[in-house]
Amino acid sequence: MSAWERAFRSVLGVFVLVSVGLLAHYYPPEATREVQQEVQGLRGEVQRLKQEQAMPALVLNRYRNSIAYIHGVYDISFDGQLPPALRARVSGTGFVVAEGLLATNRHVAEPWYEDPDSAQLIKKGARPHLEKLIAFFPGLPQPVNLIPAALSAQGDLAVLRIENFQAVGPLRSLPLSELPPDPGELVSVVGYPMGVLGMVAKSPTAVYERLALRHDDQNAASELAALSLIRPSATCGHLGDVVGDKLIYDAPTAHGASGGPVFNSQGEVIGVNAAYIDGFSGGTLGVSVRALRPLIASAQSKAVKR
Repeated sequence: MSAWERAFRSVLGVFVLVSVGLLAHYYPPEATREVQQEVQGLRGEVQRLKQEQAMPALVLNRYRNSIAYIHGVYDISFDGQLPPALRARVSGTGFVVAEGLLATNRHVAEPWYEDPDSAQLIKKGARPHLEKLIAFFPGLPQPVNLIPAALSAQGDLAVLRIENFQAVGPLRSLPLSELPPDPGELVSVVGYPMGVLGMVAKSPTAVYERLALRHDDQNAASELAALSLIRPSATCGHLGDVVGDKLIYDAPTAHGASGGPVFNSQGEVIGVNAAYIDGFSGGTLGVSVRALRPLIASAQSKAVKR
């Protein structure tokens, strides 16, 4: 729904609410309970519309510093052969779910996961190797190292451990919804669509001109961090369907937003953004937090045993 449509609905709701209120005021003392219930229902609808409009700004302002840009480098190589058969970068999003832990997608934590090119090489005997995985948090001038802590065997989810997380200071964990989401409700996706390129596009002109051609480059991300320009973006839409642990919604997204939190209108995380279908505006896919909880518990138990 566009901003204009939301504004129109809000004005219409207020108009109807005032009109019904006036009718109720001039009714005789024995005014029917149905009219009073209608007034109460319209008040609730107006309040809900106000909450929906405020939600994207609310989650960004409250949780921005706990939503990180993730940059990684990996290779696929055969034993004894150099250079590697494949070497590539990966970018994504992660968010704090517990002390020292980030949630993201498995294909961010393990970039060869469900990658056809990597799968062909691995099938021939090559081995994958994660060279580097780091996170840039808003407000922090330096990145932190990440270590995979728990990977889902059934879906595109992972939990990463922040190495030396005490160095980044206290980060607020995002609240995970306890209730299953309902189709039709408003959602907001927060992340780093287009990775470094997306952040550079939002930068001041001088920064943009200097970094515009450096796609998903760690040095460019470091420059953005030094200038406090690591900033996630929020997009809105509606939940179209829920199929098992899969969420389908129409909030637009792009490469780099994988692993970002999907919020409901109460500002709670209902899922982890995972993928989108080209050419289908309602085809953004996420994974429910129901499937994330066991991974968090597993990562925490491993930390206790260490």
